[in-house]
Amino acid sequence: MNVDLRVEALLDLSKTIASGIFDGLVYPWEALPLIKDFILALGPALPADEYEQRGEDIWIAKSAKVAESAYLHGPLIICPDAEVRHCAFIRGSAIVGRGSVIGNSTELKNCIIFDGAQVPHYNYIGDSILGYKAHLGAGAITSNLKSDRSMVTIRTGDEKLDTELKKFGAIVGDNVEIGCNSVLNPGTVICRRTNVYPLSMVRGIVPPDSIYKKQGEVADKIYDR
Repeated sequence: MNVDLRVEALLDLSKTIASGIFDGLVYPWEALPLIKDFILALGPALPADEYEQRGEDIWIAKSAKVAESAYLHGPLIICPDAEVRHCAFIRGSAIVGRGSVIGNSTELKNCIIFDGAQVPHYNYIGDSILGYKAHLGAGAITSNLKSDRSMVTIRTGDEKLDTELKKFGAIVGDNVEIGCNSVLNPGTVICRRTNVYPLSMVRGIVPPDSIYKKQGEVADKIYDR
């Protein structure tokens, strides 16, 4: 299965404050090791009339809603109109996009959340990128470390791509829906406008405009049910 995994095939870069991090990159996961330094460079340059600095290396838009019970650790940027709910746990190196939702007890670590994305209930997003208006159902998580601690590779057709990353959760494209309590295994790439059934264990590449029913069973088109 040959699927286009380039940045522009998976993500709308007009829908994130982090578009500059992808300059010169071919694949989106190449941005994961760059997130911390990108935030540290961008944060001080954010407009003071729109953002305020709260604590060390934390910049939060004045229009964002952040629950007092949320744990925030920098480097971190929370964009306008985002909502960070009760007991969210943000461990740092995270960009929370405009109008996105980080929910109750959801944990973020080294990730980019594009505008309008939602992880509203008991989710874990580590070493991952969620595209524009991506949505993870309750309990869905990204697993970011292989059990044998080896480097993550991605197979596309006859080609094996070495990501050179030990920690790499998932790339979730624009407008993807992930069903409740699904697990995205290390190195999973889910392309645009795809639906993943609840309770799925996803590994590898899921093509665009498809439905993931279970491992090895993917509908070619989203209307082929």
